[in-house]
Amino acid sequence: MKAIAYYASLPISDEKSLQDIELPEPVAGPRDLLVEVKAISVNPVDTKVRQNVQPEGGAAKVLGWDVAGVVKAVGSEVTLFKAGDKVFYAGSIARAGGNSELHVVDERIVGHMPKTLGFAEAAALPLTAITAWELLFERLQVREGKIDEGQSLLIVGAAGGVGSILTQLASQLTGLRVIGTASRPQTQSWVRDLGADQVIDHSQPLSEELKRAGFEHVTHVASLTQTDQHLDQLVEALAPQGKLALIDDPKSLDVTKLKRKSLSLHWEFMYTRSLFETADMIEQHKLLNRVAGLIDAGTLKTTVGEHFGTINAANLRRAHELLESGKSKGKIVLEGF
Repeated sequence: MKAIAYYASLPISDEKSLQDIELPEPVAGPRDLLVEVKAISVNPVDTKVRQNVQPEGGAAKVLGWDVAGVVKAVGSEVTLFKAGDKVFYAGSIARAGGNSELHVVDERIVGHMPKTLGFAEAAALPLTAITAWELLFERLQVREGKIDEGQSLLIVGAAGGVGSILTQLASQLTGLRVIGTASRPQTQSWVRDLGADQVIDHSQPLSEELKRAGFEHVTHVASLTQTDQHLDQLVEALAPQGKLALIDDPKSLDVTKLKRKSLSLHWEFMYTRSLFETADMIEQHKLLNRVAGLIDAGTLKTTVGEHFGTINAANLRRAHELLESGKSKGKIVLEGF
């Protein structure tokens, strides 16, 4: 089968940083689906793994943790899907990625694809939807409906992949006032269109920007990027007993700054369930099905920012380059081999 992989961690400007190769077809385990990959999307985790993880023993390492496709075959213990089903999922970081014609994935972290979307539009959703859902409803423990009316959520980096779905979930499904950050006119417009009540500029001091927007404090913060740079401003912006959740990888984080206000810290990593095969791993199957239903009902919309064409090494290198520049909005998708 065709696949895109790398053999050594190299700068994305190097043609060998991602290469078109041929690999044997994978074999599904008892609870696995064998999926014919139709479309993928690219995430910051792809660039981080490529830059920092050397393949073992000279083997090819395949990236890619957002897939939309069709089930080709199922393992002996599979109960949730059958051959021919259209599916979408983010997979497991402990296994080979989905940048290949065929891919195997545990059924418990796979959802039925939204009926109203094509493969490329569906591929934009799984990783960011799982991350945003778990961060909002499980880590920050925000409740659906209007129960939390009067409280507020600041989303730092709201125009990115996770921010684009988190903004929609918070504005459509909760009573929170949603403030998104974006620094350029086009990304600010994108965040407003996704449902944010206010948009502020994260290139300026955040606590001052919030006050200009009419918010003395916020009760919740989702810090999706540059948490270490913004930490002092986030502590100042949070109300006493507020909640701070993050998904990025700060080099250092002085959590003692949270003590005076009794702020709580929550880390979200959507691979935790699949990595440790937790007892509640199937929750990702359930939430992806819920997201598909919300898409089909028109409550949520896909977050495709750009379509980069065919799934090949040259187009994936372009996608990695744009993600590394920090100037992407929404999700970058590729489709077909």
